[in-house]
Amino acid sequence: MDLKQLTDLHGPSGNERAVRRAIVEAAKPLADEVKIDRSGNVICLKKGTNPDKPAVMVAAHMDEVGFIIAGYTEEGLLRFRPVGGIDPRVIVSKWVAIGDDNIPGVIGALAIHLQSADDRKRVLKYNDLYIDIGAKDQKEAEKLCPLGTYAAFDTPYAEFGDGFVCAKALDDRVGCYNLLRLLEDRYPGDLYCCFVTQEEIGLRGSQGAAYHVPAGIGIALEGTAAGDLGDVKEQFHITRPGQGVAVSFMDRASIADRELYRQVLALAEGAGIRHQIKQGVTGGNDAGSLQVGGGGRKTIVFSVPCRYIHSGASVAKLSDIDDQLALTREYLNNL
Repeated sequence: MDLKQLTDLHGPSGNERAVRRAIVEAAKPLADEVKIDRSGNVICLKKGTNPDKPAVMVAAHMDEVGFIIAGYTEEGLLRFRPVGGIDPRVIVSKWVAIGDDNIPGVIGALAIHLQSADDRKRVLKYNDLYIDIGAKDQKEAEKLCPLGTYAAFDTPYAEFGDGFVCAKALDDRVGCYNLLRLLEDRYPGDLYCCFVTQEEIGLRGSQGAAYHVPAGIGIALEGTAAGDLGDVKEQFHITRPGQGVAVSFMDRASIADRELYRQVLALAEGAGIRHQIKQGVTGGNDAGSLQVGGGGRKTIVFSVPCRYIHSGASVAKLSDIDDQLALTREYLNNL
């Protein structure tokens, strides 16, 4: 299963069904066991070749940021709220797909010609925005998109420039893509590839998975923010696309195990795998659950730098995605 297929699927937090179905189908020929737990996580076991080696849990989240329908106007426009952290400044005029039938819609706001001088100075809030599905009135809008219907960015996958890719949901379909590629090989220790749910609204799926996966080491594969833009000062770049997989020493949800952190950096240096240290304690991810669940684990995070993360069009370097896979494989083969 390729990255395009994964990013084309819609799976806002709490509605990962389409992504889960596709991952289960792709994983079954590769894994020794595939299970779905009560949180909707997909847990895949690839048995190791050496029973004396420790088991490793590698996790990536299936969900993406999106929206949910919360009301209507008399004219048939949809009121909505974000699912996950989305800056309202990046969503105006974006196409969305709504519900199981992928009803097309456009996120709209009052046109600039109709705005007052004060309107143009303020940041639009979600109460100022709506989704236009072309409904003739409120009754038709309610029928097509009942309250609680999910919506997702509807952005085509495109490779462009010097090895870059633009798509929605690169956070964290890049991690899901690499988990599937990890399952193609066998390693000394047991490998648990965990495709988890609802990361974007509080690491909810990984909390359940962390308690019943019998592994003492946890790795989170993520997409993370890149700030190498315009006049942003270098110390605030955080990560830079094209400079390899980003290894975190700490974020807002976890602190990397020091021994594991040093070991990983040494492995990357020795194997010539491009890597960078994430230059900032920002964000949080499923490593926070892996670190404390099920008796605790030694944890670390390998991330792919993504520009414009949590928007309808993120940008990443394809080589960084391969570097994330290479570093994970190198670690698993050198336990």
